[in-house]
Amino acid sequence: MQKEKNNQFGNLPQWDLSDLYSGIDSPQFKQDLESAKSDAKSFEGNYKNKLEDLAKAGSLLEALKSYESLSDLTGRLGSFAFLNYAQKTDDANRAKFMGDCQEALTNLSTNLIFFSLELNQIDEDVLEAALNNDKELARYRYWFKELRKSKPYQLEERIEELFHDKSITGRTAWNRLFDETMASLKFDVAGESLGLEATLNLLTDKSEKKRKSGFEAIVKTLKDNQRLFTHITNVLAKDKEISDRWRKFEDIADSRHLANSVEREVVDALEQAVRQAYPRLSHRYYKMKAKWLGKEQLEAWDRNAPLPTSEEQLYDWDSATKIVLDAYGDFSPELAELAKPFFNSGWIDAEVKQGKSPGAFAHPTVPSAHPYLMLNYLGKPRDVMTLAHELGHGVHQRLAAKQGALMASTPLTLAETASVFGEMLTFQSLLENAKDKKQRFAMLSQKVEDMLNTVVRQIAFYSFERKVHTARRKGELKAEQIDAMWLEVSKESLGDGVILNEGYESFWAYIPHFIHSPFYVYAYAFGDCLVNSLYAKYQENPRGFAEKYLELLAAGGSKHHSELLKPFGLDASDKDFWLLGLNMIEAMIDELENLSD
Repeated sequence: MQKEKNNQFGNLPQWDLSDLYSGIDSPQFKQDLESAKSDAKSFEGNYKNKLEDLAKAGSLLEALKSYESLSDLTGRLGSFAFLNYAQKTDDANRAKFMGDCQEALTNLSTNLIFFSLELNQIDEDVLEAALNNDKELARYRYWFKELRKSKPYQLEERIEELFHDKSITGRTAWNRLFDETMASLKFDVAGESLGLEATLNLLTDKSEKKRKSGFEAIVKTLKDNQRLFTHITNVLAKDKEISDRWRKFEDIADSRHLANSVEREVVDALEQAVRQAYPRLSHRYYKMKAKWLGKEQLEAWDRNAPLPTSEEQLYDWDSATKIVLDAYGDFSPELAELAKPFFNSGWIDAEVKQGKSPGAFAHPTVPSAHPYLMLNYLGKPRDVMTLAHELGHGVHQRLAAKQGALMASTPLTLAETASVFGEMLTFQSLLENAKDKKQRFAMLSQKVEDMLNTVVRQIAFYSFERKVHTARRKGELKAEQIDAMWLEVSKESLGDGVILNEGYESFWAYIPHFIHSPFYVYAYAFGDCLVNSLYAKYQENPRGFAEKYLELLAAGGSKHHSELLKPFGLDASDKDFWLLGLNMIEAMIDELENLSD
């Protein structure tokens, strides 16, 4: 059943998690959890030390299907526990339920550790013969290929089990501490106590007084909790160093590249291209923005401020829904149809609420169910774009679901493609309907800022993480050291047009990606530059493009990015590839400069 909450933005949808389970006391949840425990034990008993013989006998598919089915079941259990918790992270019962679920899933999955290890021990000729002789098994050829890449970094089974079991009291526990701390933080703004999301929102307010008040409130609260955030960062960076050392990864980001199915050289080329473009993109734009605001330089709280010419337009939920669905539908009616159930089936949670996870995300759950979108909707144009972004993830996940539990998940190199493309479709639709030069200027400036936040800022984040993790290998870091690294990358990426006011040095502390997914951030820049290139191809020749695009999304994680981009004539390994996307941002800045004359 669709749940809604009425407020100033209309009827905002709320999650209906009953498509997964009816609640934390659900008999079906308890039954499925017991079944998962039993199935995991049976799986180990049925297949351990037998996989090469099964491959030789042409029976490996049976084990793979059983593993995939169990992955879907455990994924459903874990998804429900997390989503239920994300709705109210300050609820002790929900937190305990998720913690107990994670512990149970970790324990039962210990029985499954042997599977990937033993698959990688199968002789290459034996595995190749099995794939050649079974068409259904051959569908998993790319999955096997990616799995084999991890072979040099796998450890002896008992050590893998220890790493796995200790994760509950290790990384998982520290992640939860960070999340619950962030959700409970209060920010005093002119005597009013606000949560993080509402306080960050003030940094985009028309009033400089409010922006400054929001900035100062963030600084004070982060400083008050700096010792904890510094400790969490040190522990998790050390935890990663231990894992990398045991697995013999050469570079601090190699484990992420492996998970992303992307070569280190490709990411290095992306980082280099963006950093070289800082002067002609962010440096140039922020100097222009300072001039538009009548200043010599922007204060730190001005960076995301609306321009004087910007309209303070707020969109109610129905308007935002129509804007995004119309943009999707104009590109592809099929894409819009895939998106519609999100709005009338309880698949979106949009209202800002106390204790709710901040930010936005799309959770794929499992192929046998459907994705859920988390938003904190405040009616601003950025919130409309966030809806378009997360909805892109959602339709991508729906399309890829047919690949099954093992191959539906898309590597991060392409995981942001549909989301950023959804934003671009929505932006271009709004831009085409701009009434006049003033409105076009306002929209272009907003889009440029979003692109700078996606490309420049995320690569700066990646550079920051590299500094932190590299330095941590030499010893524990003091808060002042981390602050200095943050200021260094911020100055490099933002340029002289932005003043890094006192207190800004602590802003690294609230970025969740540093905690949850080290080095994830470059995926945003990858996706944005890729989408800019894809959209340029679409503009060159729209005929047949939508069909190829939907095929790319439907492939999920069943193909390498090089194969998926080939139909569009794009190659991420080409050093000039990244310039296509960066040049598109520069062209928008050029137009802004011309419009402002």
